[in-house]
Amino acid sequence: MEDYRKPAESNSMRSSTGLEANIAGLLCYLIPFLSGLLLLILEKNSRFVKFHAMQAVLTFGALFAAYYVSSIIPLIGGLIQFLIQLLGFVLWILLMVKAYGKEWYRVPLIGEMAESHIH
Repeated sequence: MEDYRKPAESNSMRSSTGLEANIAGLLCYLIPFLSGLLLLILEKNSRFVKFHAMQAVLTFGALFAAYYVSSIIPLIGGLIQFLIQLLGFVLWILLMVKAYGKEWYRVPLIGEMAESHIH
């Protein structure tokens, strides 16, 4: 298993937004999808913030799509939607805590995609 902890950044720990990188990373998840998209557009320097912004967009975009698709499934669609909401809430809290703790925590599959799309 790969280690998901690595230091956020060795230099000054500030993002181009003027915030500490861990605070900006936490804010990426504050309003699922939207705040990640906003910080993805605004951030110019911090790979840590860009990573968390991209991961927020991909994670909550995928959950939204899964929630929408499950709405058309007869009988068990409601149960699937509940489970997606529960997963979304748990991920929302977990990812904010990990970003604030300066961790590059990667959601399986999505985290790898997010990391490959930042430059």
